[in-house]
Amino acid sequence: MQNLARTAGYSDPQRLMWAMEAQMAPEWNQLVRDGDVTVRIGMTPEGEASLRVQRGEKVLKNLPPALKKNPEIVALRTTLTELEATRKRMRTALEEAMTRGDHFAPGELRDLVRHPVIAPMLRSLIWVLNEEHLGWWNGDTLVARGAERPLGEPALRLAHPHDLYVSSHWQEYQREIMERGLTQPFKQAFREYYPLTLVESEARRSTRYAGHHVQPTQAAALLKTRGWVTVPEEGVRKTYHAEGINVWVDSSLGSFTPNEVEGTPLHAVYFVRRDEEEALPLSEVPPRLFSETMRDLDLVVSVAHVGGVDPEATQSTVEMRASLLRETLRLLRLGNVRLEHGHALIAGYHANYTVHLGSGTVHRMPGGFLCLIPVHNQHAGRLFLPFADPDPRTAEVVSKVLMLAEDRKIQDPTILEQLR
Repeated sequence: MQNLARTAGYSDPQRLMWAMEAQMAPEWNQLVRDGDVTVRIGMTPEGEASLRVQRGEKVLKNLPPALKKNPEIVALRTTLTELEATRKRMRTALEEAMTRGDHFAPGELRDLVRHPVIAPMLRSLIWVLNEEHLGWWNGDTLVARGAERPLGEPALRLAHPHDLYVSSHWQEYQREIMERGLTQPFKQAFREYYPLTLVESEARRSTRYAGHHVQPTQAAALLKTRGWVTVPEEGVRKTYHAEGINVWVDSSLGSFTPNEVEGTPLHAVYFVRRDEEEALPLSEVPPRLFSETMRDLDLVVSVAHVGGVDPEATQSTVEMRASLLRETLRLLRLGNVRLEHGHALIAGYHANYTVHLGSGTVHRMPGGFLCLIPVHNQHAGRLFLPFADPDPRTAEVVSKVLMLAEDRKIQDPTILEQLR
């Protein structure tokens, strides 16, 4: 693909793929008539395509069987399949472009916007111009908080939550998306963000997920879908090619070992420059890379955890924890917590928070990860808190919710540093 891209005059395979997607836009607005039935492709404002079948003025739920072999309708259904495939490919490609920090030339965007499926995606995403201005792409300009700024060559990239975070306008963009009813192709404005903690900023390794036991095969499969590779005897690695940085997780995520039954623990996370051996200070790791790395591991811990240290959070487990919390909150007369969709939503004094009832992961809204680590004793991570439920993860979840519901009373300086 590298050779093909260079031969075609593109700097990398990604540019070649975008150009091919732009030129492969099929003729989707054709209308096929068969007797009193008309068939065409309908397109939503978000770029979702579907087959629209009508008999006169009546919309039919399904295509009549007698028309399925009509050559024109067969071609129309093939076009629909192509549009759906393009939507899936570009959704993934744009998300990867955001995480990599790829820059787009205005000409590339003008070519892509001609595609009926891609255009709504580009217009619903937040962009960064010249590493300074955030806004919405609108042809030859960027609409940044009411002002239109001309585009440069090529100084436009998709905004990462870190950009929204440091801009101090994150909530404004979230509010605008809700008010305008926009549907982003992937989680951007509402994406989880994982900044460095105060302790991590002075370290070379992050231990925020150390001690979590995961099911090896499931964890390895999840990491593989996000660009990680398993290196026997060393751990798992992900490479950020543009920055020349490898990130490693100390773990024996291998197959066909006793760990298959009991789970394998995750250890430290560290970043190493290509062709070097010493771990980078975490403060020198680009915030975008650090956040995406922690987001991958958060997914693994949330989905693939096993055993007594981190019991599997099935739907029934989540419902049980919700019931326990509901009763505890009622007894303590705490009215600033809502339980919705497997999360506890907390309106605190310092900020608003969300606690995942499965993994115990805490975020400050909007999007900032809070590193609240339970104190373990010498027994394999078992957590002892003054609650009736003996399950350590349930005790951890309940304790975090109650602590944040009364965050005015928190005195721990490490936690207060994150809250303020």
